[in-house]
Formats: sequence, C-alpha cells, structure tokens
Amino acid sequence: MENITEIKGLSILIIGMARSGIAAAEVLGDAGANVTITDIKQREQLGEVPAALAARGVRVVAGEYPDVSRDNTDLVIISPGVPLTISPAQAALREGISLWSELELAFRLAPAPFLAVTGTNGKTTTTALLGQVLRDAGCQVVVGGNIGVPLIGEVGGLTSEHLVVAEVSSFQLERIEKFRPLVSIILNLTPDHIDRHGTFEGYVRAKARILENQGSGDYAILNWDDEGVRRLAGGTGAKVVYFSQKQELEEGVWLRDSEVVVRWRGVERTVCDWGDIYLKGAHNLENAMAATAAATVLGVDCQSIRNTLNTFRGVAHRLEFVDRIGEVDYINDSKGTNPDAAIKALDSFDRPIVLIAGGKDKGSDFAEFARKAREKAKAVVLVGQAAPKIRQAMEESGVGNIHQVQTFPDAVRQAGRLAGPGDVVLLSPACASWDMFNNFEERGDLFKGLVLAMRG
Repeated sequence: MENITEIKGLSILIIGMARSGIAAAEVLGDAGANVTITDIKQREQLGEVPAALAARGVRVVAGEYPDVSRDNTDLVIISPGVPLTISPAQAALREGISLWSELELAFRLAPAPFLAVTGTNGKTTTTALLGQVLRDAGCQVVVGGNIGVPLIGEVGGLTSEHLVVAEVSSFQLERIEKFRPLVSIILNLTPDHIDRHGTFEGYVRAKARILENQGSGDYAILNWDDEGVRRLAGGTGAKVVYFSQKQELEEGVWLRDSEVVVRWRGVERTVCDWGDIYLKGAHNLENAMAATAAATVLGVDCQSIRNTLNTFRGVAHRLEFVDRIGEVDYINDSKGTNPDAAIKALDSFDRPIVLIAGGKDKGSDFAEFARKAREKAKAVVLVGQAAPKIRQAMEESGVGNIHQVQTFPDAVRQAGRLAGPGDVVLLSPACASWDMFNNFEERGDLFKGLVLAMRG
C-alpha cells in the first residue's frame, strides 16, 4: 500500500485507542477500509471514543483482543505504547501479516518528504525548533509524530510542497518497513525504555532504524560528541553531517569559542553567538545545532536561522516557566521522563532547587541522577511507583532532605512549602507518567493548574 486509494476493502486491525489509534481509524475508515480497533481497556474506561468510532463504521473490540489470522486481517497498525508481546501482534508476526507503526502508515500515504528527529533527549524541542526555522524561511511545514500530533491525521492536507517534521520514538521505529526520511537527526543516546527493549543495545538498535532505508540524496544529522551516535554513521547510505560543541568539523555545525559556525559545501559562516540563542543551556545548544544542520542542508540561509534561534521560546512541558509566587519560580519539565533529561534540567539552574521527581520506572538506573540531585537540589519530593527506588539511590548518594508523598498534588504542595525566596521548584520526574497519568502532558498540565491555584 503506497497511497490512499489502495486502502479500500482492506481488513485492518488497529491496536490501541489513544490519539494515534483513533486518528488512524478515522482516516482508514473514511478511505474505505474495513477497520477494527481494539484496546485492552474496558469500554467504560474509554469514555466516548468507542461510540464515536462505531458511529463512523469502525468495529470496536474493548476489554479483549480479537483473533488475528490471514483469513481476517490484511494489515495491523500498533500504537506506540502497546508492547509487541500482546497476542494480536505476535499472531501478525507469526502469520506474516504486516505489522506497522502509525509512523510507517503515515509515511506510506503522505506525498511530502519527512524530516525525522530522534534521540533520548531533546527530540520535542528540536522538532518544534526545526519546524519553526522552516516556517520562518517560508516553507509549508507540518509538525507532528511523538510530539503529540498523530501524523496520520495530517496526511489528507499534505502536498508534495510540504515538509513533514516528525518527532519519532524507538517504539515507532521498531515497526517500520520502508520509512525513509529525507533528513534524519539523532541527537543523543542514553539508557531509556529498557523495560521495553530489554537492553540498552536493543534500544539503540531501534533508534538506529531511522537510518536504515536512507540512501543517496538523503541526509543524516548526527551528534559527533556522542560516541554511540557517531558509531551509527556506518549504518546509512545517506550523506552524514555532524554537529559538535567540542570539535571543529570539516563539514557541519560546531562551536568556535562562543560562536555557532556552519561549514557546508566549502563555505563557512557564523550563524550566531551562543548567548544570543533564546533557549539556554548546553542541551539546548545541542538542539539548536542539530536544527541548524538540518535547515542548512535544505538550503535555509544563516540569517533566517539566526532570527529563529534568537526568538524561539521552546515548547510546553520542557523547562516551561509557569509562575513566580513569593519569589519562587515554578518550572514544568514534565517531558523529563528519564534520568538524563532530568539531569540536564537540574543543570539548567544556578539557584537552589526543590525537585519533584518520580512516576513510572522504565528500568532506569537512578544513581547518576541521585548524584546530580545531591549537587543541585536543596530538597527532593518523590511521588509515584518509582519513588522507593529513587529514594534508595538518593540515600546511597548522600542526598538529604528527601520527602516521599502519596499523591501528585501533595508533591506540589510539599515542594511549595520547602521552597524559599530565590528558589526554583522544578518538576523533572526522570520517569514516565503512566502510573498516574495518561501522558506527560496531562501530568504537566496538572502541575501548572496546581501552581496557578496557589496564586489564587
């Protein structure tokens, strides 16, 4: 299946009734497919979604999974949060039925080229920043993917003149076949989602799939400073372009003293001074360099890139300033869903921090995070399923003033009590949100609501 006209009459099973599954069901159903959507949750747990989909002619199976065989299924689409170990996914693999992520489906149906961003941390910021750089340069851009907008829902409005800037996760990349971005970006690789991939090596293999179908005429933007990322250069047929904060490059983007410099096709230019980039911190410099490299290979001029870097204010839930109450700044970093992201968040402030952490453990090692908390945090408030594991790591690292609470509102209130004038209350959980929330956005929105209620 390579375009929307080939869908009519196919029997397609969609697993997962979250955003991407719902969007896929709507698009495929409207295109004439015989669509079944399933979720292990009971119908009453899914709100109004089952009735709305059934009204569109989609068959809904809730609370159990349907049988899958070649006799009743032509294609299976699996949502990113659904493990591949479930029975319909295993049946599809056993029967030789195509099992795709929503990313693969959107790529097959989209007439526009994809620019795909992955890595452990910084994906959302880099995706949004690159999208804004290209918009400011006059391009027609759609931004979506793991950033919160299902790409399949955008396909109908795309033309060959568009550029699709997609944040892609290891879960999505696990089930691609032909996905081939014009530009791929790998920002960094640190242990994450070990509960899903089994080992760090398995996680890296999933991430590296972003490169495997690229060829001549495509570009792979890689972080020179991350040895694991740099090693992946041999796994693609694309033109490799590096970015680096440490190394002058024959071609690519790097930092010379305090200046971001780009050298491309024999021409060297200064993009801007690091201090003029609106987003602060070394991690955001990495994101800015990656976006600069991608925009450069697409022909965007340095002046236009500079203007966007100097004004782009970031994205919700990533070091997002919420409010200042009683001379205390409240910062929402709900997107910090692994220890490395939370470490970078802690390093972004040179003031005393009251840290709120905890949530669903993804098989992470919290030792380095604990050492950073000892260095940067005056107090730590822990909540959620991973709280005991994090507490143990912090106690072993000599962290004092640890508070463990039962509910998320309790955590925010306790942090507010512990903070004094000039302090930062930082929500950077180092964990997924799934023990208490549907996603990190819901967690971050509740944090913002609780903070604003304090002012009231």
